[in-house]
Amino acid sequence: MKNKTTYLIDDDKLSIKLMSMLISKNNFCEEIISFYNPQTALNELKNNSNNPAQLPDVILLDLNMPVLDGWQFLDEFERITFAKKIIVFIVSSSIDPSDLEMTKNYPIIKDYIIKPLSSEKLKQATLLIENELD
Repeated sequence: MKNKTTYLIDDDKLSIKLMSMLISKNNFCEEIISFYNPQTALNELKNNSNNPAQLPDVILLDLNMPVLDGWQFLDEFERITFAKKIIVFIVSSSIDPSDLEMTKNYPIIKDYIIKPLSSEKLKQATLLIENELD
């Protein structure tokens, strides 16, 4: 199964633009849906939790965001029951060892990608996704 829809969740509009261009160039997915506010993404996920066709296959999630950070997003995300499996990657500029350690508390996190996103990192993510979705 291929990654059809990816949610990009990042408060930085330039990061979203650059990641979107890179994702498109590398055929990472068919559709990119961007969210600058993680709460908006959570609302969308909750509203569509029973409709697999409306859910993403993959979420690329930034950690450091105002109002609701990536960890808070994940805490809320884990409380939702979804009609299909969603793979989450952290995409962050943080190299703080405590952030890397925190990922162990969230089994839904497939990998921690340090910004900037690159074609090589997307290829590695694609392999992880293919193993997970097959």
